[in-house]
Amino acid sequence: MNAALVAVVLSLVSAVAYAAAAVAQERLASRSRGTGVLRLLGSGAWWWSVTLNAAAALLHVVALKYGPLTVVQPLGALTLVAAVPLGARLAGRRVSSVEWRGTGLTLLGLGALLLTASGPAPEDVLSVPEALTVAGATAALIGVLSRPGTRPGLRHASASGIASGVASALTQTVTVAATDRSGPLLSGQVIGVAVLVAAFAVGGLMLSQTAYRGGLGAPLAVVTLANPVAAAVIGVSLLGERLRGGATGLLLALTGAALAAWGVLLLTRATPAPVSAPPPPASAPAGTGPGPAVSPGSPVPGSPVPGVPVPRQPQQRSQPQPQPGPGHLTAL
Repeated sequence: MNAALVAVVLSLVSAVAYAAAAVAQERLASRSRGTGVLRLLGSGAWWWSVTLNAAAALLHVVALKYGPLTVVQPLGALTLVAAVPLGARLAGRRVSSVEWRGTGLTLLGLGALLLTASGPAPEDVLSVPEALTVAGATAALIGVLSRPGTRPGLRHASASGIASGVASALTQTVTVAATDRSGPLLSGQVIGVAVLVAAFAVGGLMLSQTAYRGGLGAPLAVVTLANPVAAAVIGVSLLGERLRGGATGLLLALTGAALAAWGVLLLTRATPAPVSAPPPPASAPAGTGPGPAVSPGSPVPGSPVPGVPVPRQPQQRSQPQPQPGPGHLTAL
């Protein structure tokens, strides 16, 4: 089987696993807002999402062994496409027409990107100084995005996507270097870069958990876009990856990126209609309760009828009060 095809298949399965993990994280975040790390560690739902993320990451690592970053990372946008019907299914609603349009545009844009980004299996890896430089710059950028301020959800989502993209680039270095027969399996380069991968992977997971407190659509869309952008910058600038087709390929890639961004934007804005509660029963008008029905305009029993003389009621004489005699107390 072709190496690029293996990378695409593994990336598709990885995207579905990432989508299931994102939905699980969003549902957990919506139920437990402001939950600390210790409370999360004691939650079974949290460990279920961690397991899904770990399985997706493992598939992603294997995919990076067979395909370049410019092929594997754009397929991560399918996480958002898979999360839409999955989230709708768990919420008990149907996928809207806007969500289907966004899904179609995203798939069309990804197809255009894959036509220009297809390439051979990766051979170049980051050196230790390059990996440390990338890690330092990424940590500084994540620190800026994670500072307190407005729109914390989208900023944490951006930081999570960047951390995941850098972790993917570093993972490719570990995978290629570890499977290279020319050197030892556990060299200093492999161990050092693997530590950086673990740090960025855990950091990206915690940042995404914080971002999903504001919902699933917008944070997941930002994570989906920031991840391949960060990885593509590293792949093109440091690993020598290129697009195919020259100027035509570049134009096709830009068109695909625009279509994919438009589809992701539609998926972000496609908020499901709130389920309307049944209207409360109207209060019964006067005269419609239990008892004989009274038509409008008819006199109410016991009320005087116009034009009919009212008989004069006999007045009752007041009984004289007995005068207190000796030995009786007079009320004050």
